[in-house]
Amino acid sequence: MQQTTDTILMIRPVNFRMNEQTAVNNYFQEDLDIKNAEINAKAQAEFDAFVQKLSAVGINVIVEDDDKLNDTPDSIFPNNWVSFHANGDIAKYPMFAENRRRERRDEVFVRLEDEGFLIENIVDYTSAEQEGFFLEGTGSIILDRVNRKAYCALSPRADEDLFIEFCEDFEYTPVIFTAYQTVEGNRLPIYHTNVMMCIAENFAVICLDTIDDKKERKNVVKHLKQDGKEIISITEKQMHQFAGNMLQLQGENKQLYLIMSASAHQSLTPNQVKSIEKYCPIISSTLETIETCGGGSARCMMAEVFLPKA
Repeated sequence: MQQTTDTILMIRPVNFRMNEQTAVNNYFQEDLDIKNAEINAKAQAEFDAFVQKLSAVGINVIVEDDDKLNDTPDSIFPNNWVSFHANGDIAKYPMFAENRRRERRDEVFVRLEDEGFLIENIVDYTSAEQEGFFLEGTGSIILDRVNRKAYCALSPRADEDLFIEFCEDFEYTPVIFTAYQTVEGNRLPIYHTNVMMCIAENFAVICLDTIDDKKERKNVVKHLKQDGKEIISITEKQMHQFAGNMLQLQGENKQLYLIMSASAHQSLTPNQVKSIEKYCPIISSTLETIETCGGGSARCMMAEVFLPKA
């Protein structure tokens, strides 16, 4: 069992814009005063440059185009609706925004099979949408695949019972907490765990300041330390630059890289950079339009493929 993969699925946007349905509880989103067509063109340019950087170091990027007919402004963030596991299982997740549910496309699975991957079983949680319960993939759940632990910050998009069900199905120990951010003077739940936390092979980048409950914070720290992770703490200000939204991947010759956006990279202190680079180089790419309108960053754009080869 390994924590990192060398293969990711990315969805190239055709209709990217600010999604009014997700803006209600994603406080990272902002409106850009330019036309949607221009926003989409900028997002595509950022996407293509990002893919090029990843491919250049030997990361296998499977790029699937979004389907224009679906009108899915957030399709660029596939990690919210699907996760791929080493036993050949796929999980499909229930999504908070109705227009995001159209992102779940079975042709993506056909593409992976065409690429030589083996799909054994699909575990489908999407019926929970009818009851108003959501769990948005590896946006909501941070997996420590080696130590079989799953971390989840509860929010309107991460239901506790559903998360525990996932942990039972996929044999993970649940680590549950609530993470908050200050919005107009109020402490409100952060919409996705993966904007405040990233788990790599030997370290974890985490904004502990967002876990207001001391007991919960202590518990998260205990689990990370137990599993030998060096904890690299970031501030809430850095989190707002998407410094928590990172993913470690393997390139050529199993070389590890920590992937993040340029704004995340620029927000890090020299000491934080040194702590990360002890373990692996950083790759960053400009994702300004995607971050501003989509309220998500580098990590959200990459769905890791751990499926076995056929």
